[in-house]
Amino acid sequence: MELTQKGISQKDNWQAAGYDLPQFDIPAVTQNTLDAPEWIHFGAGNIFRAFQANVAQCLLNKGILHTGLIAAEGYDYEIIEKMYRPHDNLGILVTLKSDGSMEKTVVGSIVESLILDSQDEAEYGRLKEIFCAPSLKMASFTITEKGYSLVNGKGELLPDIASDYQAGPSAPKSYLGKVVSLVYERFQKGALPIALVSMDNCSHNGDKLYAAVNAFARAWEENGLISHGFLAYINDKSKVSFPWTMIDKITPRPDPAVKAALEKDHIDGLDPVITSKNTYVAPFVNAEECQYLIIEDAFPNGKLPLDQCGIIYTSRETVDKVEKMKVCTCLNPLHTALAIYGCLLGYTLIADEMKNPLLKKMVGIIGYREGLPVVVDPGILDPKQFIDEVVTKRIPNPFMPDTPQRIATDTSQKLPIRFGETIKAYKESSRLSLEDLHIIPLVFAGWLRYLMAVDDQGMPFEPSSDPLLETARSFVASYRLGSIPEDLSGLDPLLADSKIWGVDLIETGLADLVKDYFRQLGAGTGAVENTLQKYIGE
Repeated sequence: MELTQKGISQKDNWQAAGYDLPQFDIPAVTQNTLDAPEWIHFGAGNIFRAFQANVAQCLLNKGILHTGLIAAEGYDYEIIEKMYRPHDNLGILVTLKSDGSMEKTVVGSIVESLILDSQDEAEYGRLKEIFCAPSLKMASFTITEKGYSLVNGKGELLPDIASDYQAGPSAPKSYLGKVVSLVYERFQKGALPIALVSMDNCSHNGDKLYAAVNAFARAWEENGLISHGFLAYINDKSKVSFPWTMIDKITPRPDPAVKAALEKDHIDGLDPVITSKNTYVAPFVNAEECQYLIIEDAFPNGKLPLDQCGIIYTSRETVDKVEKMKVCTCLNPLHTALAIYGCLLGYTLIADEMKNPLLKKMVGIIGYREGLPVVVDPGILDPKQFIDEVVTKRIPNPFMPDTPQRIATDTSQKLPIRFGETIKAYKESSRLSLEDLHIIPLVFAGWLRYLMAVDDQGMPFEPSSDPLLETARSFVASYRLGSIPEDLSGLDPLLADSKIWGVDLIETGLADLVKDYFRQLGAGTGAVENTLQKYIGE
């Protein structure tokens, strides 16, 4: 069997192998989309293919939606050239359920794929056409949090951004510059309304997108490179909105075991592609069953009926509460704790860590005992039920090929929001005490131990990438396993850095506990497991 429009026309073969196929007329939907596009998405990666595209397919199958998705890729053009187009924009979604079963779906809702390249007249011209269409309701984004950055670590404008500020919207170099130039086309067409919707997994994502778009509009207007009024258009909520969203779905990179299972169904051409930008893509994506997308209801050109296939529209305040519930207490802190200790204890699968009674108990304490008391109930999702699902179903799913090494990426950027907010809440509470926090400080100490890049058996490992990795590692560079000194005052500048922890650990009184834990974790081989046993195995 072949993953193409021609290939899936052999419906009996696919259905006999257990695949759900698109239940709508793809050519008709494609024509509808060409005539009157409603939804374009920037960022053609796995989360988009596994989540948003499947939601669109659900709506198309039900006859609720009549136009398809347009995918645009502005970072790695090879994703479109080497994966989307050879398969006629089709993809296979493999949902890995906790009971061991696989749900296999051929997703056909993406009816057009484009490259965000201002130097390519045909591709860019088509994008301009789409943005000039009165029918366009939403441009959504999954370009990662870094994708919204205008400056480097020193606060200096990135070279392409600086160049675009001076050159204007005619042929931008930067990803964001190209996007804003397309929005400018829409403004010139009569200030048509649109929602620009970040669906990236970062706090207040709509504000990050707004800040970038507004900065471009201001620079271009101040430099006299555009028609007057564009900046006002961007800031007119009745014309352009930047809704906040909260997204949650684990989508690891395509797994060889999943590929092997699909090959048994006699599907040809499943080999992955590693692009020149080191993006790993395949004709299939594998993902967990659970998923959440909460969107602020702010759509000046009308909203798509996503709520009829599981997406929730709500207020900005509720999106914020859900996001804080997930990121600060109910999921992300548990993942980070497992990532740190998984690397130290030699695990390569998150699910396997949950077979370890100590690690399972650790995340339970972080979620239920230390985190749940400070959660603000958002009303639309029950926090305890959310943690229950995370601890009993999502993280232990043995068929999810997610690794602690992947989740340990950028830990220094995750600690302040994933744990610091809880510490702040304890500090401000009249009914809670910082002295009741025992395991969150143990996670902090675990990260210090992780920075030594030696596992619990004394074997070196390669730490995951992190913008502050080398800076943070310099504070533990002189320490050796089995000979951690009593005096750890050399750690004080690091422990006082509220940018890393979210709070000044010295000022909060938690630094001494973190140091004591770190000393025990580094006492020798086996010390990590012994320390966990001492404080969690009771």
